Amino acid sequence: MSERNIAASDRIVDAMIALARCSKEQRIMVAGSKSFELTFELERRGFAHVAATANCGRAAHQYDVALVDWRRRPLRGLESLLRWVTGLLKSEGVLLIWTEPQKSAGRDILRCAIETCGFVVERDIIHQEGFAVSARFRESKPIPKAA
Repeated sequence: MSERNIAASDRIVDAMIALARCSKEQRIMVAGSKSFELTFELERRGFAHVAATANCGRAAHQYDVALVDWRRRPLRGLESLLRWVTGLLKSEGVLLIWTEPQKSAGRDILRCAIETCGFVVERDIIHQEGFAVSARFRESKPIPKAA
């Protein structure tokens, strides 16, 4: 992998961690075309409870965060993955999806797919390396922060 690709990969991982507000104590599930690479990068950064979809076990609402790398994949296939992820996330869990840079219509399709699966979009970012959306289950309430 070239130095340029490594730097881009680091920027994406750092942005995903920040947008999903991941902590090193949380259980994180990683899905998508680069799930093993992303899992390795998270472990390298000290996140000890990370699993790729290939080895995350049976759906039991045990994960705090689902990071989905959906680059180089069609948005029309995302909804079936999202329905599966709903069985893995805790009710207060965070879903983060990273895609290729999207035009406005593509961003709207992504938001619609997320909302159709019972999530509410909290934040999104347009990043030099792509587009990301952070969401929570519709019925979950944000955890109040201590003063």
